[in-house]
Amino acid sequence: MSSFFSRAAAWAIKHRSKLPSWAQRLMESAARNPDGFMGRMTGRLLGGGDAPNTTAPEADVRVYIAPTNYAGQGYLWARALEAADDRVGARNMAISLPGDYAFEADTPVPIAAFNSSAEWGELEWEAAQRFTHVLVEAERPMFGRRFGHDLRAEVAALEAAGVSVAYICHGNDIRDPDRHAALTPWSLFPDDPRTDFFRSEARANLALLTELGGPVFVSTPDLSADVPDASWCPVIVDLVRFGGETPPVFARDRVSVVHASSDPFGKGSDYIEPALEPLIASGLVDYRLVTSTPAAQMPSVFASADIVIDQFRAGSYGVAACEAMASGRVVVGHVMPLAREFITRQTGLELPIVEATPDTLRTVVEELAADPARAREIAEAGRRYVSAVHSGAESARALVERWIGA
Repeated sequence: MSSFFSRAAAWAIKHRSKLPSWAQRLMESAARNPDGFMGRMTGRLLGGGDAPNTTAPEADVRVYIAPTNYAGQGYLWARALEAADDRVGARNMAISLPGDYAFEADTPVPIAAFNSSAEWGELEWEAAQRFTHVLVEAERPMFGRRFGHDLRAEVAALEAAGVSVAYICHGNDIRDPDRHAALTPWSLFPDDPRTDFFRSEARANLALLTELGGPVFVSTPDLSADVPDASWCPVIVDLVRFGGETPPVFARDRVSVVHASSDPFGKGSDYIEPALEPLIASGLVDYRLVTSTPAAQMPSVFASADIVIDQFRAGSYGVAACEAMASGRVVVGHVMPLAREFITRQTGLELPIVEATPDTLRTVVEELAADPARAREIAEAGRRYVSAVHSGAESARALVERWIGA
């Protein structure tokens, strides 16, 4: 009987993207709260298992990034640091769930081992002490049971060992729902059933960062509203994968519109098809919703589009929008004035994402279709912007100037 439940648990986690939203939230809670019900059940049903430990590089400056690797960013930040300075060696450790998007990581650690294996936690802690710098992602603990899943204790031990610690915020770990709802009428708050949880977590994490001190970074520009003193460390796009030759945009009779969504509620995916329905019915637009697509397939997904619709409810942009711009596609979405102004102050550039809300989306797409020359100019501006801001050089510069070399 226990083996049956183990197989059932493994299947549910592997196929969680096909489960109802309430079931997906239960799966996510195993990573957020390892000592909670789902965290304990994951460890019990899937077992601790074998897991790799991180090996410190041979370098003068050794940077350890852990533990979330959202959209593969921990891995790409590590590579950017190494490319920027040959004195730096960097590695990332990432907690992985069965059936996730398979983003590359230096040390992928199954969540069951992270939550349950005392041996893995001890060995990973020993490895981390060989690094000179540790970048904590999303205010999450890094060493499993070794310090009782307590980030405060981990940071105290690292600093006692002479390791410099900094922090990078990713999104809802630090985004205050009430502040966000005041900034954009399209906010996912308070509609999101997780609003109370996110409010509590964001405020606790902000208090924790204040208590711990140390450099703080944010990965997206909108988060400057929540952590005004933080530095922006932009997300990174792999330009080798997404920046190659792609078919020209607006070269077909019908405009190909793609929306890739890992979080339909959070991105406002349900607004898109009703807004575009008249254009679809008229034959002007082909619309495709893409979900649960492995990361390795995304370059071909974006290359098939003329327009990529990003999101409406976060009021910002992230990795998917950058990948689409790098692919030479026109990206449409809602980005708050606060975020656009922050980008211009930081970079001197204007964000080339075409502004739209669910109310204006139909008109925006019609206007793009009616002026292919303008659309192609926007697509090329997107390529230039991503190359300048999201290639890794700016991210490494932020980490070095604001932390590692300070």
